[in-house]
Amino acid sequence: MKNLLLPFMLLLVLLMSACSNQSTEQEKEAPKKAEKTADTITYESENGPIEVPADPERVIMLSGYTGDVIHLGVNIVGVDVWSKNNPTFAEELKEVEEVSDESLEKIIELEPDLIIAGSTSKNIDKLSEIAPTVTYTWGKVDYLTQHLEIGKVLNKEKEAQEWIDDYKVRAEAAGEEIRAKIGEEATVTVIEGYDKQLYVFGDNWARGTEILYQSMKLKMPEKVKEMALAEGYYTLSAEVLPEYAGDYIVFSKYADADSSFQETETYKNIPAVKNNRVFEMDGNGASFTDPVTLEKQLAFFKEHFLNN
Repeated sequence: MKNLLLPFMLLLVLLMSACSNQSTEQEKEAPKKAEKTADTITYESENGPIEVPADPERVIMLSGYTGDVIHLGVNIVGVDVWSKNNPTFAEELKEVEEVSDESLEKIIELEPDLIIAGSTSKNIDKLSEIAPTVTYTWGKVDYLTQHLEIGKVLNKEKEAQEWIDDYKVRAEAAGEEIRAKIGEEATVTVIEGYDKQLYVFGDNWARGTEILYQSMKLKMPEKVKEMALAEGYYTLSAEVLPEYAGDYIVFSKYADADSSFQETETYKNIPAVKNNRVFEMDGNGASFTDPVTLEKQLAFFKEHFLNN
């Protein structure tokens, strides 16, 4: 009997040892598996904490932050009309559906796992029932902080911060180069003609103003500073444009807008016009301040200021 019991006991010890080793290996792997299977993160939105996908794959954009999401490489399945018609995003959004905050059935069909909207969007409660919905108030934070916030909600904060740091260095370096060429005291005016109105802009109203005035530290004419800096923009008539015109003019121009003022003697006699220092850029898409747009505008300014 003892001879039979000995092999049995030995086998039992071996089995218990194997189970113990397997259990230890499983415990070692447990944190890794938990890390991989964690499918949500908590994002601190302006309306409080909200659970969002850790790796969103089907995002609906109902705001002006589409370029931020594109730049971070996250898949978009639906966008607002302004983003859809933005030529800067034409290639990336070619197959993406156009939606609005009222096309709820269409949004449901697209099966989003995250919706990003503006704080003034309609049907926020109903959208929240379809997928986690994060809203932002336009202009509540500066354009670079906004990109970082988009990075956080997409769980790509590191990538967003890396781009911000790199962009700031490159934009400031471009500004130094441009100022060295045109002079430290040279002034720049940003204008736009839209819907039969003429506008001049301050330093934080897109159209490249953040790059020109904030990053590049180019100077703004005193009249522009007086009338447009506080509100961000100012509506004026073509007759008084010479009072606001700097040594250089950046013209955000729409092909279908009334630009007949450019044929007047008042306009033609502006020094920047006479000296061929008016740089026309496409108004379509110029009102965005995301990385895709900023990179495009940065290249535009370097080309025109340095090669003029």
